[in-house]
This record gives sequence, structure tokens and C-alpha cells, in this order.
Amino acid sequence: MGRDMTSRAAALFLSLALAGCATAQGAGSRTTAAQDGPRAAGSRECRIPPGAELVDVTRLDPTIRTEIRYATDDNFTGRRLPGYDVPLALLRPGAAEALARVNRRLAGRELALKVFDGYRPIRATQAMVSWANRTGNAWVLRQGYVASRSGHNRGATVDLTVVRLSDGGELDMGTPYDTFSEAAHTANATGQVRENRAILLRAMEAEGWTNYDKEWWHFSMRGAYDPLDYPLGCYR
Repeated sequence: MGRDMTSRAAALFLSLALAGCATAQGAGSRTTAAQDGPRAAGSRECRIPPGAELVDVTRLDPTIRTEIRYATDDNFTGRRLPGYDVPLALLRPGAAEALARVNRRLAGRELALKVFDGYRPIRATQAMVSWANRTGNAWVLRQGYVASRSGHNRGATVDLTVVRLSDGGELDMGTPYDTFSEAAHTANATGQVRENRAILLRAMEAEGWTNYDKEWWHFSMRGAYDPLDYPLGCYR
């Protein structure tokens, strides 16, 4: 980790403000592609070969909430990411089924999952890396908060939290999603925040998911899956 995470976090927040200015001056072809409308499932780009199938997790369990930040400008880059033409939470079929089982476990406690991100096209990961290098935030790459090769590209990694079924309110996890600091490390919590993170961790691990210890929200499922680059709209 860096010696002064506070100053680095401040630099990140400053860069987010600058990102809006940068995009107003023009963006590359990848950003332009992100602003296109949803792809038609039958289009040439959407010819999904066998073995590249993905499942919308809400079709398996409609009580799973979603807030797909990368399909909006409300994310750390300040722009909707390429390939996020529709806000879907997609996973490989086996991973999606495992996530639905986690949700059923939580239902007994009047809780449910809320997914921030599932499958991520390669082009979106590349846009994240480009943002980090372009805005002086390459430290997020070096310190493991943004990956140049992401498990999300394989469709077996998910970012999520826990909400109350009664009102949809999120449990207090101590930091917002996509906080790039030690405070977001799963073990760095006390009191109720520690217990809330443990609720998510225990439920996910019970169904075969493994947590990334620098991000309380990040879990992966083992499996030999190839990375994909199809826009999310191809799986509507």
C-alpha cells in the first residue's frame, strides 16, 4: 500500500472533478461507442458463440437489486463505460445460480443482495486503465484497485452489497462502493460495519465465492472462463 493513502484518496477525488472537464473537450472512440444505443441481440457484433453465454441474475431471482454504476456517469471515471449500453447484471450461468442461492440464504434474515457490477466487457476494463493513466491515477493500478486484466471480463466476478428487504436500504459497510483506500479492505472494520461485512462474506463463501481482501464488495467464482468483449446489450 502507499505511504499516504489520505493524500492519494484526495488526489482521486480531485481527478473525478477534472474528468468531467476532460470529457467535455472530447473523448476517444471507446467513449463514443459507450454513448451508442443498446445493441440488438441479432446484430453482427452480438453473435454469441457457444460457451460465451451469460445470464441476467435478476431473471433467476427478481428480489436481487441492481445499480449498474458503469452504465451511467456515476462512477469513478465520470463517464459511462464502453460496452455498458444497458444496465444489466450478467454472470456465467453457474455463477448466476450460485448468486441466487446466496440471495435465498439472506432472505431468511429479511435481507437481499444489491449488485453493482457483474460481467464487464474487455473494452470497459481498458477504458478504466486508460482513465487511470490519463488522469494521473496510475496508483490505482499499482495498488490493485483497478486491474488491467479483470475477472469481471470472464463473467464470474461480482461487485455487490446487502440491503434490507423492507426498504431496500443498504447495510452500512463503512465505505461507498469503489472506495480506493485501506478503509475498504474487508478486514479493516469494527463494530456494526464489521458484522455487516461478515454477513455478506459468510453468505457468499457458503456458495463458493471468494472475496478480494482489498474490496469488501468484490467476489469471484472459480472456473476456466475465457474473457469476453460483447456489449451488455447483446444479452438482453
